[in-house]
Amino acid sequence: MPVTVKFFASVREALGTSSLVLELPAGVATVGALRAHLAGRDAVWQQALGSAALRMACNQTMCEADSVVADGAEVAFFPPVTGG
Repeated sequence: MPVTVKFFASVREALGTSSLVLELPAGVATVGALRAHLAGRDAVWQQALGSAALRMACNQTMCEADSVVADGAEVAFFPPVTGG
């Protein structure tokens, strides 16, 4: 079963897409591994997903890179939100 990946704010703008649906490749079982897999697409993806400050969520819950991604999950990547 595929997973849905969503991109927000400057990440969405850099990638030119707000979401994609993909089958998890073999060996990609965590949010961090999914991020690394996507960042490996090309330099644009690497720059958009490479920031140490990038925030991640799985099934609409903030998570860390070691969070497991199950089939059918929704994973989101977005820059930190600032207020003021």
